[in-house]
Amino acid sequence: MGSPCHFALFDLQPSFRLDLDQLAARYRELARNVHPDRFADASEREQRLALEQSASLNEAYSTLKSAPQRARYLLALRGPELPLEVTVQDPDFLLQQMQLREELEDLHDSADLAGVAAFKRRLKLAQDELNESFAVCWDDAAQREQAERLMRRMQFLDKLSHEVRQLEERLDD
Repeated sequence: MGSPCHFALFDLQPSFRLDLDQLAARYRELARNVHPDRFADASEREQRLALEQSASLNEAYSTLKSAPQRARYLLALRGPELPLEVTVQDPDFLLQQMQLREELEDLHDSADLAGVAAFKRRLKLAQDELNESFAVCWDDAAQREQAERLMRRMQFLDKLSHEVRQLEERLDD
């Protein structure tokens, strides 16, 4: 994590619960200050620094605004770096994943827009529940394994929700 903590860049305490509107407003404010255009007449060193700061800021923002990425980042701050790909020792969740995938394929095949909308609402509820559960346990060393399991579930649902949006766009065309 060599660079300053993503939360510190935004003057925030490390926490899973963030006000995303406030984060976005702070990001825009900070981004204006380090925007490379503001350093067009500056020395090469100042320009390079502004570019680096701008890149760090963008990375921090994209990490913090995404619940699964924020979860992963918080866990990394608190303990050993997590491997990116982990086999999920979570048979119930694996079963649920397979069912959700099949359901999404059926919706795709039937081009059922109302079904997709309902699926999306259920997915959002599941994501909100996971986020809430993670928020409660991420900072408790005794619940580290549970927090990691929740984070992996969040990553999966996030990917699924991206696929649902893509399907919606295809069906809308």
